[in-house]
Amino acid sequence: MSIFESEVVINQPAGVVYAFLTDMNNHRQLMPEGITDWESTTDTASFNVQNITRLSLKIDQKVPNKSISVIPAEKPPFDMELKWEITQNDANTTKAKFTIAAELNMLMKMAASGPLNKLVQAETANLVLALS
Repeated sequence: MSIFESEVVINQPAGVVYAFLTDMNNHRQLMPEGITDWESTTDTASFNVQNITRLSLKIDQKVPNKSISVIPAEKPPFDMELKWEITQNDANTTKAKFTIAAELNMLMKMAASGPLNKLVQAETANLVLALS
């Protein structure tokens, strides 16, 4: 299992961060360059990852103000789970950690590790910008 993680501190309470992340329509703002053909609803998102594949994702589990788990809505080229963990630091700041766990064979690891790492880094950086 390959793990890709990024963590940031956001100047917002956990409830604001959670509300933003539980609407998949908002995730378009978090995506790096190279994401095309974005389609979303509140609970699902589909998009193309440049030079890799098309992904369709859906929210699987939510723990209010704590975590959001996202899983493939359609069979991806590799098994994966995306998870946001939210921790209230104090009244005005929240730590958000984004993790992608992917089952990658050697060939997919070589092709997908860079883009997946870029994705987790971009999503957390863009979350800070979106909620500033």
